[in-house]
Amino acid sequence: MIRERLTDALKASMKEKNERSVSTLRLILAALKDRDIAARTKGNREEVSDDEILGLLQSMIKQRRESIHLFEKGGRMELAQQEAEEIAVIEGFLPEQMSGDEMAAVISGIIGEAEAESLKDMGKVMTALKDQFPGQMDFAKASAMVKERLS
Repeated sequence: MIRERLTDALKASMKEKNERSVSTLRLILAALKDRDIAARTKGNREEVSDDEILGLLQSMIKQRRESIHLFEKGGRMELAQQEAEEIAVIEGFLPEQMSGDEMAAVISGIIGEAEAESLKDMGKVMTALKDQFPGQMDFAKASAMVKERLS
């Protein structure tokens, strides 16, 4: 489903001559094709799932945020702006992100379900969060919240 939305958005962006959107969508689709090829070499005949696509989109956003930080540090504001525009395009394909309060409630519930008591259980909690809420939260922030609760 997400794959079709990406393809349709690329076509629309090409018609609108929106260069930033076209280049960003092409990058996403190329990364998806790479993942499909990697999956086939491992014996999986199907395309990557929507959950994996959401993970890919989140990692692309994370990379761009890191780039923005470095570009701003280096005084390259035009490149930072370009990365921010790409983030805006990518975020259009992610489900609505949870607020901090919603994340806190979900994390508390998962910690209870997993019977997590210490930092040793953090992996269990993070795995459950990623499985149940793909693309719906910033897992870096969630990781910090889980670590704080289990410390």
